[in-house]
Amino acid sequence: MIDVAVVGSLHLDIMVAAPRLPGLDETLIGSSWGTKCGGKGGNQAVAAARFGARVQLGGRTGADDFGEQLRRNLVEAGVDVTYVGIDDAHGSGMSVAITETHGEYGAVVVSGANLTIDADAIEREWAPLWDCKVLLLQNEIPEAVSLAAARAAKRRGAMIVLNAAPARPSDPAFLELVDVLVVNRVEAAMLGGSDDASIALKALHRPARDVVLTRGGDGLTIMGRDGGVFALPALPVKMISSHGAGDCFCGALAARLAAGDNLGEACAYARTAAGLFVSLDETGKRGLSDEMVRQRMI
Repeated sequence: MIDVAVVGSLHLDIMVAAPRLPGLDETLIGSSWGTKCGGKGGNQAVAAARFGARVQLGGRTGADDFGEQLRRNLVEAGVDVTYVGIDDAHGSGMSVAITETHGEYGAVVVSGANLTIDADAIEREWAPLWDCKVLLLQNEIPEAVSLAAARAAKRRGAMIVLNAAPARPSDPAFLELVDVLVVNRVEAAMLGGSDDASIALKALHRPARDVVLTRGGDGLTIMGRDGGVFALPALPVKMISSHGAGDCFCGALAARLAAGDNLGEACAYARTAAGLFVSLDETGKRGLSDEMVRQRMI
């Protein structure tokens, strides 16, 4: 049995540094650019592996240079890519992300081959993925694929963790399969029907579901299955860039849940991992480890 199975997106991110996001019809002069392997599925799989989990990923790339980079990055991070297919007819997913001087960012995503996964085929073709402790899902692939994956893994006894990002309406039948729902303020408001976080949490809560609301520099709020609510403050750090912090949090959370931590313990670990992540440059992010997180646990 593997620890964490991830079914999700793979994108090659083109990262642009600029003083701020451009306005409508504005051409803004940036200061630098580079590429980074991403997609929420890929990012979260890498994070889970970085923090000690045995990880397999189900996804798809194009038969192009971007796809080769994405698959190589996963393998180098220790992620099993047996079920990462190659689509000869569609290009790999990609995004353009603009990071501001103070670390905030905006992005545009082109999904490409991520949208061509056959939801009707994955239960059979990816059968070994469902023998996992935790299945980690996001919203960058078609919901039909995530629903099929959740049903297959649930039948094998896996814990289903959904990071409902980016925000989009969700099929209630899909949400009913979710054991741990991770949302930010925007996603909570959309799914919970209210901009008031406490009202949204109550709307999203179920007796068989935990809800984790991430609030960036304000920490996070957890509503457990018993309806109890508790908060964790953010790790006090100087932020360099918030890009990818949510994926780091979710990968770390899944790794610790698979290792047997309860939700509070797993969230405390993931909060620390994400806090360190935003305070590091790209070289530091790649070197972030379980040992570094445990040294900063508060």
